[in-house]
Amino acid sequence: MNKKKIIRYIFIGVAAFLIIAQFFPIDKTNPTSEPSLDFLTIEKPPAEIATMIKNSCYDCHSNHTKYPWYTNVAPVSWWIKGHIDHGKEHLNFSEWGSYSAKKANHKIEECHEMVEGTEMPLLTYWLVHPEAKMSTEQRAAMVAWFKKVPKQKE
Repeated sequence: MNKKKIIRYIFIGVAAFLIIAQFFPIDKTNPTSEPSLDFLTIEKPPAEIATMIKNSCYDCHSNHTKYPWYTNVAPVSWWIKGHIDHGKEHLNFSEWGSYSAKKANHKIEECHEMVEGTEMPLLTYWLVHPEAKMSTEQRAAMVAWFKKVPKQKE
């Protein structure tokens, strides 16, 4: 078999995969949440911190995910949905009030460590969501606020 035929079969295979993949969309249903359990309701951050948390964290770490147009295109949608599901498994701000004191305290520590270490928000997220990118000053303000959140009694 010559190179041109191999490349043609590969192209046809990839095209067929991409077409068939569109028949397997992701579930974009956000679970219902009790507003009284939400992190922002309970912890009451200042408005500028609350805005940063919503812009930089809530799409992947709450039940208020906004799915942009490109989540209609598989396999990109599968990759994004995997990130969202993993994010909510790790920390879900919509369920904050249901966390034990020990878990809440640990999650707050992780929040300031991840933001301070520039691990969150993910680069792949803020590249397509510029409102999620934080300046050094914003990052420092968010970290300082997370460090001030009172420890839950265990």
